[in-house]
Amino acid sequence: MQQRISPASTIAGRIELPGDKSISHRYAMIAAIAEGETRIRNYSTGADCHSTLTCLRALGVAVECAGTEVVIRGRGLDGLHEPAGPLDAGNSGSTIRMLSGILAAQPFPTRIAGDESLARRPMRRIMQPLEEMGARIVARDGQFPPLEIEGAPLRPIDYILPVASAQVKTCVLFAGLFAQGATSVTEPVRSRDHTEIALAEFGAEVRVERRKITVAGLPKLAGRELTVPSDLSSAAFFLAAALLVPGSRLTIAGVGLNPTRSALLDFLGGMGARIRVTDLASRQGELVGDILVEHSPLRGGVISSDLTAALIDEIPVLAVLGAASDQGLIVHDAAELRIKETDRIRTVVEDLRRMGVAAEELPDGMAIPGRQRFRAAELDSFGDHRIAMAFAVAALAADGESVVHGAEAASVSFPEFWETLSRCAQCHD
Repeated sequence: MQQRISPASTIAGRIELPGDKSISHRYAMIAAIAEGETRIRNYSTGADCHSTLTCLRALGVAVECAGTEVVIRGRGLDGLHEPAGPLDAGNSGSTIRMLSGILAAQPFPTRIAGDESLARRPMRRIMQPLEEMGARIVARDGQFPPLEIEGAPLRPIDYILPVASAQVKTCVLFAGLFAQGATSVTEPVRSRDHTEIALAEFGAEVRVERRKITVAGLPKLAGRELTVPSDLSSAAFFLAAALLVPGSRLTIAGVGLNPTRSALLDFLGGMGARIRVTDLASRQGELVGDILVEHSPLRGGVISSDLTAALIDEIPVLAVLGAASDQGLIVHDAAELRIKETDRIRTVVEDLRRMGVAAEELPDGMAIPGRQRFRAAELDSFGDHRIAMAFAVAALAADGESVVHGAEAASVSFPEFWETLSRCAQCHD
């Protein structure tokens, strides 16, 4: 699919975005092993989160969807069934990594795989702790999907994460729910804490001591009524568009503002972005508010160390902003970008160069000088949703009409992206 994008004269209005992907995945998985019915409103419309629902159905969980409302009838900790065939995680690394923690405790074998992109993503980081807990896992070449998981009675562990990863943390904590005793995960730096919040909401005993998270095994989880906040990662593209296009003023309603995710707003504020949060409230343990953003001249910045881990998903669109900023953008310690849906270091740099923007590919990041202009170009999503959306933003500031090839990739996380963008982007005549 091709998407043609004309330069925008302004980005304006008030928009609402789909539910947060990270929270949607977690609510669905916990609901499946809780007792009773869980009703989830504003569940993510992205294909990845629906891959999670597909896997849960295959495990015998009753799941009903009506628009963005999902009802899950939980089967309890010991109620999942052996699937008739392999589980299909699609393109979703979140699904395969986090769900594996639950599968590792089941009294039946499971094979879980995904698409060609997912088959290239390493899984050793979840395999190691699950094997320490007693599971047996076979992977292609020792680390790549498909995973063949031989469930077993699990033992609790105290696991120290070698690299900060909310997905690996979640995998271990989910496995710990099935172990007799307490399982803990210690993080090198704090990662997003949606799992800890969601587990407590469903009734698990969770203790957080600085960077050590402990969950008590064999809890009685109870179904809940929950509403997923709008996705801050999806909001990042619209924040960037409004910051980039002169005269813009945009409100994004009901966005999840969890402090472990707020690095994006902090970083943009440090670049000089005019961003204000209003109507801040706590809902089911998660902070939610409206974000008002206005066009702003940006200074630029450096992303490295702990900040890289906090902004890893937003780096493609921040690279676009960096090119238009005064001082440019430098990214270090981001080698993990090379094992996402694409090698995002290479693909970001390649699309920037197609638009006439100077950009240097570094082994662990990129260097993008500032004060650059975007030329209209034929762009490629490379099958990656974040590349498609980041360069749609760049195209709004180009000197003519651009084309994004493979635009359908956006549906992995945000099927309504193109429609929402057209609604708030007023184009030049």
